[in-house]
Amino acid sequence: MGEKMFQFKSMVASAAILVGSATVSYAGCGISGGNVSILANDFPALHAVVSAAESCAGDGVTISKNHTKEHNSLQVPGLTANPAEYSVVVLANSSLVPLMGEGLVRPLDDLVAKHGGSLQKHQLVTIDGKIMAIAFMANAQHLFYRSDILAKVGVEAPTTYEEVLAAAKAIKSAGLMDHPFAFNTAPGWNLGEEFVNMYMGTGADFFKPGTAEVSVNNEHGIATLNMMKALTEYSNPDFLTFNSDATQALWEAGDLALANFWGTRAGPIMDAEGSTEEITSNTVVASAPFLGDGPRPSSTLWWDGFSIASNVAGEAAEASFIAMMNGISREMVMANNDLTVWLIDGYKPSAASAGVTATAANGAAPYPMLPFMGTLHGAAGAELAEFLQGSESAEQALADIEAAYNAAAKEKGFLD
Repeated sequence: MGEKMFQFKSMVASAAILVGSATVSYAGCGISGGNVSILANDFPALHAVVSAAESCAGDGVTISKNHTKEHNSLQVPGLTANPAEYSVVVLANSSLVPLMGEGLVRPLDDLVAKHGGSLQKHQLVTIDGKIMAIAFMANAQHLFYRSDILAKVGVEAPTTYEEVLAAAKAIKSAGLMDHPFAFNTAPGWNLGEEFVNMYMGTGADFFKPGTAEVSVNNEHGIATLNMMKALTEYSNPDFLTFNSDATQALWEAGDLALANFWGTRAGPIMDAEGSTEEITSNTVVASAPFLGDGPRPSSTLWWDGFSIASNVAGEAAEASFIAMMNGISREMVMANNDLTVWLIDGYKPSAASAGVTATAANGAAPYPMLPFMGTLHGAAGAELAEFLQGSESAEQALADIEAAYNAAAKEKGFLD
C-alpha cells in the first residue's frame, strides 16, 4: 500500500504543475465501429467527460450513457452480464479492486500502447503490473468556510475540528446562524464516508495488520464518533437527510458558514449561478481539518477514472477506450477547467481546486484499496444513525459496526 499511496499523492501534486506537452488529437475519433455504453456518477465534471466522449458517435458507432447516483450498485450486475450492459465504467479507487476480484474489468495495457499517447504516467492506475484504470480527476472532502462570517466573530480559519467547533460556537453565540455547520450525514454511503474520513485522521488502522479482521472499537474509534456527534450539535436537526446535493443547497442559500464538502462541489458553489455575490465571493476552500493532534487531515484522497468491461468484444473495448480518450482530452479540460481537479495535461489550478491540493499536501491518505473496505464502509453507514441521535453510546455503536461488518465479511468470504 505504501507505494500506491505515494503514487496517488503524486497524482494530485502533479495536477498543479501539468503543462502543455504533446497530445494525440482525436478529432473525428477514428473509430470504425462498435457500441459504447458508459456508466457514471451524476455530477458536472463527469457530464463534461461523457459529453466529450459522445462526440465520437456516428459512422457506425453508437454511444449511450447512464449518469446516476446509483452507479455503485449497478456496477457488478451491469458488468456481469455477457455481453456486459456497460462497456465503460467510470469509477473511483474504492470500486476498482472489488471489480477486479470478480474479473469484471480488463487490463488496458494494449489499448494504452495503441491509443494512450497523451496520457500522463500518473494517470495509469497499475495493480500487479497491469494497467487497470485511467485516472482523470482527483477529489477529497475538505473544509469550506465563509470568510465574512468568520471575520464578524473574530475567528481565524480553522485547521482542526476542535477549531471548527469553536468557530461554530462563536457564530451561534453571536446570533448569526443557529446551525452554521454541515457535513454529509445521510445514512448509507455518505455517513460511512464521514466515519472513514474522521477515523483516517487518527492515523489508526481499520483492520488488524495483514488481515480482514476489523479493529475500530478502540480509543481512536471513540474519538472519531465523539467528534462527529459534537459537530451535529451545530447542524440542522434534520442532518440525517444530508447528502451532497442537500448541503450544497444550504450553502448556496446562505444557511451555512462551515462545511465539509467534496472538492468537486467547489466549482459549482463558487460560480455565479445558484447563489449570491455575497456568498460566492466569501466562500473559501481549505484543507480538511485535523482531528486534534492526529498525524494527517481527516479525509481520504480519491481518484476518479475509467475501466473497460471484460465481457465486451474487442471492437467494443477499443471503441470505448478511444471514446473515453476523447472524453478526457486536453480540449475538454480547457473548456471545463474549473469543474474539478483534473489529472490531465492542460489543467490550470483554480481557486476552487485549492482545498483538494491543500488536503493532499498536508498528508491525507488515499481511501484504502482493500477488497473488504467497502464492507466496513457499509456497516458504518448503516449503524451510526442511532448514536448520532443520542440513543446509544460510542462504544455500543462501534460494537454494532464491527458485528455488522463481521456478519457481512463472513458471507462474502473475507472471514472464516
